[in-house]
Amino acid sequence: MYFFIENQMFIKRVFDIFLSFIGLILSFPLWLILSLMIWLEDRGSIFYTQERVGKDGKVFISFKFRSMVPNAEQGVGPLQAEENDPRITRVGKFLRAAAMDELPQLLNILKGDMSFVGPRALRPLEIEVRESARGNPTAKIDKLPNFKLRSSVRPGLTGLAQIYAPRDVTRKNKFKYDLLYIKNQSFWLDIKLLLLSFWITFKRKWETREYKI
Repeated sequence: MYFFIENQMFIKRVFDIFLSFIGLILSFPLWLILSLMIWLEDRGSIFYTQERVGKDGKVFISFKFRSMVPNAEQGVGPLQAEENDPRITRVGKFLRAAAMDELPQLLNILKGDMSFVGPRALRPLEIEVRESARGNPTAKIDKLPNFKLRSSVRPGLTGLAQIYAPRDVTRKNKFKYDLLYIKNQSFWLDIKLLLLSFWITFKRKWETREYKI
């Protein structure tokens, strides 16, 4: 059993390296176009970096195209984006709907910080929006049940929760999707989730508050 799991993880990593390398080459012209669009809107920085929690709780630096106004978290901290969030720029709305803001995370996948498929990479002190609404503004994600098991795999660019969970459900309920993925993960499940992700990107439904597929 241990050998099977190790072999499966090896295949997954080889697949991640190959696909991220090809993706970086093919998407390079798109990087130039998106970078120009972001810069022309407000002359701000093109990229946005932030700390994320990876495998076994290791913190790494995640790369994204900036989709919010400069200094968007000043005074509020790492608050999850809401529907019609005024911090999101016009270009950012397009980027987030098609998940194009996450293109730079191909570098994270190539480095080994992330995988194409897995639980979402959370922030060390991410605030749970719905928990804060119930009077607990500093609820930390690492205190939720099964967080350690969730952190036993690399976080993903996409995953079961990202595709099937309604966007505004609590982090605790999203964890249920993540644990279901960990218990049933396989190469073919990853392929299925990747194909569904391409379909959602094509329909530009990543930011919808309803079901994406």
